[in-house]
Amino acid sequence: MSAVPQSAERFGPMSEGDLDAVIEIEDRIYEFPWTLINFRDSVRAGYSCWVCRGRQEGLIGYGVMMLAAGDGHLLNLTVDKPYQRRGHGRRFLRHLITTARDYGAQRVFLEVRPSNDAGIDLYARQGFHQIGVRREYYPARHGREDALVFALEF
Repeated sequence: MSAVPQSAERFGPMSEGDLDAVIEIEDRIYEFPWTLINFRDSVRAGYSCWVCRGRQEGLIGYGVMMLAAGDGHLLNLTVDKPYQRRGHGRRFLRHLITTARDYGAQRVFLEVRPSNDAGIDLYARQGFHQIGVRREYYPARHGREDALVFALEF
């Protein structure tokens, strides 16, 4: 018997058949969610689109990353509310980082809302560092919210 616990999730490529479940989670989690068209276009454009499935729960999260010119750009990483704070996001982020490395990326970029303390903590713990700010990047309830730009260099 192995002393190393097995991961509670598995990762696989996102397909158009996953999009209804992805949108259900996206709409539950975010005040300003991506649309079905955003996800469909990402899959069809050949972005690195992934889903995370629990052993018994079905789809519990998803990620979208653009890979080009030696860089990865993480566009969306989401874990459904009931499965947050259980390590799924950390393991999913590591999967995406490995995917970017395997592609030959030299770094991964992402944007995160300054109000997203859990996301900022997750990215910092995985070695990301803030490299800039995009002013008025995100829609917000009262105008726009800045984005913190983070990068992880390999």
